[in-house]
Amino acid sequence: MEYRTVRETAEKWGLSLRMVQQFCIDGRIPGARKFGKSWAIPADAEKPRDPRLVRGQTAPAAGLLDHAGLMPLMNTPFQPGQCLAAVEAMEEGPRRDIAQAEYYYFTGRPEQAARAASAYLTSPDAGARLSACLIYAYANLPLQQIRHARFALDEIQKFLAAGGEKAPQLRAAGAFVAATSAVLLHLPLPRSLPATREFLPLLPIGLRAFALYVQAHYLYLKHNYAQSIGIVEAALSMGAEQYPIPAIYLHLIAVMDYMRLRRTEPAQEHLLSAWALARPDDLLEGFGEHHGLLGGMLESVIKPRWPEDFKRIIDITYRFSEGWRYIHNPDTGQAVADNLTTTEFTVAMLVVQDWTTEEIAAHMGVSISTIRRHQAHIRKKLGAKSRQELAGYMLA
Repeated sequence: MEYRTVRETAEKWGLSLRMVQQFCIDGRIPGARKFGKSWAIPADAEKPRDPRLVRGQTAPAAGLLDHAGLMPLMNTPFQPGQCLAAVEAMEEGPRRDIAQAEYYYFTGRPEQAARAASAYLTSPDAGARLSACLIYAYANLPLQQIRHARFALDEIQKFLAAGGEKAPQLRAAGAFVAATSAVLLHLPLPRSLPATREFLPLLPIGLRAFALYVQAHYLYLKHNYAQSIGIVEAALSMGAEQYPIPAIYLHLIAVMDYMRLRRTEPAQEHLLSAWALARPDDLLEGFGEHHGLLGGMLESVIKPRWPEDFKRIIDITYRFSEGWRYIHNPDTGQAVADNLTTTEFTVAMLVVQDWTTEEIAAHMGVSISTIRRHQAHIRKKLGAKSRQELAGYMLA
């Protein structure tokens, strides 16, 4: 196949270099491939239609979504170790500012993330505003600023509720952010949320990959573990690995699924794949968010080899999970345990999944007596006398 450079393609289509590069990043040019920092574009590729245009219009319609402003870092392919460089390479403006807020969040710096996102909570750029609300909501959980988090979540719901009056791309953006905010908090999906198949095709490739993570997470919560794994494996096989942030989250869901199915070997493979993508850029937030659902894999695999990174993950877990419960518990009526250590929570999760004391000890690399001591502390703290009672305090 014959290829052209970005410059040659820009001249052929009468577009700016930046626009052609953005089309490549968003996956809107079939067959475009990245080699190092450059893109190769099929010579016979057709000029993509401007996503800001509505059918029948020849000029951008006011308020329509420019995908470049919606979670741009999540939607950017980069080599592990080049995350910050990818942010700094963006042109100054809302897209770069939102990407910087994402970078702060995914590297476990909620204070900086909330501060950076706050400037765009009322932005006229719909993509930037939705991104800011999502980042601001989640960044304020570990900061114990629950009122601020609820404000941002409410703004997302308002945007979704008004979706019928908006163009398809805006409805897709609202649905994507609303689904993400609900599922990650383990809350019921909004009634006005359209089916995934309706908004997924309108998202650029990187966000589509993260939307599939959200769908897989939702299926996990419904105990459809095999179906959830199927979505993860399909997404990864179709190129999601090029987008490190969605890929990290997809791999973590696979760990959760495989541990529920008691298949520790593929669970470990997915954990290490996520780790290889995350560690070079310090993208540890996702590991802390999912700790309690990873079935002791962090203790088994990460702690012995990377003890300092493990300590940081546990710090993220404590801060995030406390704020998470302030939203989740009252909104769902569930009493997810808030007085267990991370190790006790892990042991309790394995107990309610019918792991024996001996199996838990072998998996976590500790003695049977240590696990028995953890179990005694768990029973004392929660007053649970059976697996069934214990399950009521867990995410099970």
